[in-house]
Amino acid sequence: PRSMGSGESKVGSSAQSMEVTTVPTSPIAGQKPGTSGLRQKTKTFMSEHYLENFVQSTLDALVAEGVPVKGGTLVISGDGRYHNKTAIQIIIKMAAAAGVGRVWCGDHGLLSTPAMSAVIRTRSRGLAGMAPFGGFILSASHNPGGIDEDFGIKYNCENGGPAPEKVTNLIYTNTTTIKEYKLCCGLPEIDLSAPGSYTLGGGAFRVDVFDCVEDHMGLLQQVFDFGAIKALFAREDFSFVYDGMHGVQGPYAKKIFVDEFGAPASSLMNCEPKEDFGGPASASHGHADPNLTHAVELVARMGLNKEGREIETTSEPPVFGAAADGDADRNMIMGSRFFCSPSDSLAVIVANASCIPYFAAGLKGCARSMPTSCALDRVAEQLGIPYFEVPTGWKFFGNLMDSGTDAFPGKPVYTPFICGEESFGTGGDHVREKDGMFAVLAWLQILAAENPDPAKPIVGVGDVTKKHWEKYGRNYYARYDYEGVDKPAAEKMMAAMVEAQPALIGTTVDGMKIAKADMFEYHDPVDGSVSKNQGVRFIFESGSRFVFRLSGTGVAGATIRMYLEEYAAPDADLTKHAFDVVKPIADIALKISKLTEYTGRTEPSVVT
Repeated sequence: PRSMGSGESKVGSSAQSMEVTTVPTSPIAGQKPGTSGLRQKTKTFMSEHYLENFVQSTLDALVAEGVPVKGGTLVISGDGRYHNKTAIQIIIKMAAAAGVGRVWCGDHGLLSTPAMSAVIRTRSRGLAGMAPFGGFILSASHNPGGIDEDFGIKYNCENGGPAPEKVTNLIYTNTTTIKEYKLCCGLPEIDLSAPGSYTLGGGAFRVDVFDCVEDHMGLLQQVFDFGAIKALFAREDFSFVYDGMHGVQGPYAKKIFVDEFGAPASSLMNCEPKEDFGGPASASHGHADPNLTHAVELVARMGLNKEGREIETTSEPPVFGAAADGDADRNMIMGSRFFCSPSDSLAVIVANASCIPYFAAGLKGCARSMPTSCALDRVAEQLGIPYFEVPTGWKFFGNLMDSGTDAFPGKPVYTPFICGEESFGTGGDHVREKDGMFAVLAWLQILAAENPDPAKPIVGVGDVTKKHWEKYGRNYYARYDYEGVDKPAAEKMMAAMVEAQPALIGTTVDGMKIAKADMFEYHDPVDGSVSKNQGVRFIFESGSRFVFRLSGTGVAGATIRMYLEEYAAPDADLTKHAFDVVKPIADIALKISKLTEYTGRTEPSVVT
């Protein structure tokens, strides 16, 4: 199809371009969206009818739910991975056929996942009838990108958060009965390479391409004091490095860190978005996943190895280092020769939130996913604010943030609110997704507050975290991931553990007494829904615990995640290495779960 050039406004040739083509199709098995949408191999998404079936099923579900699709505004963008640009053009044509009035796209088809949420929530700026009814995010998050790797699609609704279960269930039901999909084949390809507006079909349909950074950055400027952070960057003894891992965060990092804060361009690593996130030849092997195992270059630059242990460096590591994943909703925080675990990072941000303008008057609530360490709970107890333990999946936090709004009137208000997951996701109520940039700016704001006097030695990430442990104690923590495990074997292992739990309560294994063992079940205090089978928990008398979960974000096989935690009080030894401290718990967990017996695995794929 011919392409439309960029510019302020282009008008389509004629109303004929809006002619709707109906394509017969039939259901394709396995199109059930998980907590993060639908993920499959890229080639699966490129196969005949695959993407179209899912998109049509989603549009039909929205119409059935009474969502104002006809004449409405829909956002379509992604993380820049392979097949993104083609998929966007297909969805634009399908949106037109469904009667959508306007489509909004970030330039180059890029929007980070938190930026998508920001665009849905704020871009219309109150203009009547312009607020989007939702958006399609084309991303498989931290999974590798490329023709032989992974692709994904997720629908976010009008609050900027992931679609609730009743909508995703309806989408799935539609995929099992679909007979046809519709698109406007005559529409030209839209030039996404620069901002511009395109009016098509005699004015019946419009596509706006805009700067992918502006809305998210504008929102973050309302949350943080950019001036104070800029002053931190101006200090001669402050040094900084940021790894975009060749994901979508590159343009955001350049505009915020370099243009706004004055960081040298050389402080950005891997900040050119690539369709394969750098691919197999890169240091991360195309795994745009910010952890000690995959963010190889950043971790080495900060003076650590993949276990988080110190290594020799040719030069002094920077004061602050951070990274993002493929769609920039995850973050990793590091100091010079120091790794701050996501669980600790969340607790430290909540404990110091009052230095962030948006939270200056105090938080009204906070939450963590169940497998995340209990470090947050100790802070919330001291602050006297409500805290929640929810299943893994950002939508559960979204309900808490929307409590007391028009969506859930009469419920308590928990905002301003901060939440996070051990899987490198942190966020606030400014958007309804985890936000990698939010976490980095929160830390920079804390460091700016901790370093008011440029004449005094710089206080870094390690100093702030250690001071936190001295006050609240330390939750030693690690997660073992066993990736690509045979799914039936993994499910058998989980079922056997649940069956064994009642008899194990009160027994002692390797000197540790089991006080509680259950399958975590969540009763949502906001919408009343019940989420069962959210993870197998074993809690010892000492408060230490281990948790097993099967993860739904992988494409091939299952991922078993094993979480290990031991609490050390403020007067205990807080200087040990977390992996060493939790090793005895790992041994007990492996003994009870019989993981090697069921899966044949003797070593985890990743330890974080």
